[in-house]
Amino acid sequence: MNYSKPKKKEHHNRLILEKSPYLLQHANNPVNWYPWGSEAFIKAKQEQKPIFLSIGYSTCHWCHVMALESFEDSDVARLLNDTFICIKVDREERPDIDHIYMTACQLLTGRGGWPLTIIMTSEKQPFFAATYIPKENKFGQIGMLDLIPQIEKLWKSQRNKLVTSAKTITDSMQQTTSHKFQDELNKSTLDLTYNQLLTNYDEQYGGFSTAPKFPTPHNLFFLLRYWKRTNDKYALKMVETTLEQMRLGGIFDHVGYGFHRYSTDEKWLLPHFEKMLYDQALLAIAYIETFQATNKILYKKTSQEILEYILRDMTSLEGGFYSAEDADSEGIEGKFYTWRYKEIEQVLTDEELEIATKVFNIKKEGNFTQEISQTESGENVLYQTQTFTELASVIKTPSKDLKNKLFTIRKKLYRFRKKHIPPQKDDKILTDWNGLMIAAFAKAARVFKNEKYLKTSQKAANWIISTMMNSTGELLHIFRDGESGISGYADDYAFFIWGLIELYEASFDIKYLKHALELNNYMIEHFWDKTNGGFFFTSDENELLLVRKKEIYDGAVPSANSVAMLNLLRLARLTGTVSFEEKAVQIRKAFSKVVHRNPSAYTQMMAALDFAIGPSNEVVIVGNKQDKDTKAMIYALNEYFMPNKVILLKSVNEKNSLIEKVSTYVKNYVSINNTATAYICSNYTCKAPTTNIKKMLETLGVKKHRK
Repeated sequence: MNYSKPKKKEHHNRLILEKSPYLLQHANNPVNWYPWGSEAFIKAKQEQKPIFLSIGYSTCHWCHVMALESFEDSDVARLLNDTFICIKVDREERPDIDHIYMTACQLLTGRGGWPLTIIMTSEKQPFFAATYIPKENKFGQIGMLDLIPQIEKLWKSQRNKLVTSAKTITDSMQQTTSHKFQDELNKSTLDLTYNQLLTNYDEQYGGFSTAPKFPTPHNLFFLLRYWKRTNDKYALKMVETTLEQMRLGGIFDHVGYGFHRYSTDEKWLLPHFEKMLYDQALLAIAYIETFQATNKILYKKTSQEILEYILRDMTSLEGGFYSAEDADSEGIEGKFYTWRYKEIEQVLTDEELEIATKVFNIKKEGNFTQEISQTESGENVLYQTQTFTELASVIKTPSKDLKNKLFTIRKKLYRFRKKHIPPQKDDKILTDWNGLMIAAFAKAARVFKNEKYLKTSQKAANWIISTMMNSTGELLHIFRDGESGISGYADDYAFFIWGLIELYEASFDIKYLKHALELNNYMIEHFWDKTNGGFFFTSDENELLLVRKKEIYDGAVPSANSVAMLNLLRLARLTGTVSFEEKAVQIRKAFSKVVHRNPSAYTQMMAALDFAIGPSNEVVIVGNKQDKDTKAMIYALNEYFMPNKVILLKSVNEKNSLIEKVSTYVKNYVSINNTATAYICSNYTCKAPTTNIKKMLETLGVKKHRK
């Protein structure tokens, strides 16, 4: 799995000319792969062949398995080449294609996932869909060696029937893209969302499903806001239990930090080992916000550990953030992250070994069963079943001493692990996922008063602005190997705007707010559905595919419409632009029918709805950014969990404050007695300005100030 351009062997296919790490992995397959493009579709029409479309991504474990079993096999390759025109797509490079054909797969099979396998006509209309397909028949599932001849036979004998079926499926897909207004989403929708999450909640281990168990941080974003709104303490408990159990479990990398993709069991103990950038960003935000809500050091520490991992392993020299790290190394899933007892015994002193064994549940014979993992036998996944305080009591060591000893143990294990062959890194830089990470670093900079985090966020944002935007103001989606390309999708705009808003409120550098507004206007102009409302996933200038979809489901990452709705509300309050709030209302209406059926599947949108319903606040600080009183006032605003507010800074040391050009309503705001002054408006009503931090916080609903 070499992610650099492969050396030209005797056989290579057209993918050798691509930049995508995933496509390059398949450049030397005996399958005659084409990248997505007109050449493949013209060839299919000329030769009257169906198209075999395979969609995956570079860190997908089962994509690797299918490649090894079938795409590198000469017998399967011969059948594929004789029967089809074969196209490979990287879902992270072309999410627009992936969204469309994943919908087809779900319509045809009732499920989805990767690798995604589609067989379709040269008109791009699908008639067969599956996920992973083995080489040979097993466990009742047809294998490639039998499936391909069957498809070939049907194509020759019943082509008209297949084409008609493909058109019917396409019509059904087009119907799924139309969203009709039913009822206004309101406070009762928030209550329903909470009750649905409560029903699915695992009281013992946290999370909202049985195995496999995914983090889904936007569920936690919503629950924190619901707790803030209702003072329902159990909503906060659901968040805390989930985050605590995840931090204890093997889904967290206790040696190198960062979270793995998901847990294969309900206890968060045995992960699927890939690490995705978006998980790190969203989970860091969840831990930061929970720290604001509770002031518990565990959440601060965990978020800082996530960011340490990103700074150390996932940040490019230019400042952008890499996409992912593989689950596999040396051909085995999780090999890099699991430990044999003898390895740990070799690294640690006897005392350290005794502590590590108790803390991380290490066993000589290994601590998980082979039935649920492909790792080698006798391996240990490091996980905890007790909190730090509980461990100190069991081990009978003062907390401070145990903390120091665990730091030494982790450091030794990390150095030893570094000598092993690491998983491959997917070093492409995606604008949308970088937007999420910029938001995480900016939020951490605000809450923890950390200049390094702020500079990291600024460097990444500045790099995207200079490298991933063209002269027309359009965002590009992907950068790799010195080149940026592919027109941006709605996710790129929504997520990067989110990052820019957070960065403005962390730095009060007006350029970030200006860029957020410019990109927001571009998004409205080129992605907005002028008939039914909401944002299409692709621009009106993008390639025209089978259907033009609008994404609303908040899955592994939130949808662009959910994030954009909150962006629009925040920008409306930051600038006083009423039309932005009207657009947010239209999003709320456009998807109301589908959201009403199961609102817990749209928790990021519910977070936006929570802001829209209010109460929400605009806070303008008038003062000198460098003065202690101004800094104290700003930090007090960032110290507590108050999600439904925006903050602006009007600098008194500027003759003509730049913020006045963007937010004209602050023009007449002045400092009182040359002291930092807070102007607060809540739910369209403004309060008397104050220079007193305690009074400011009371106005915002903070009953007890942490001094």
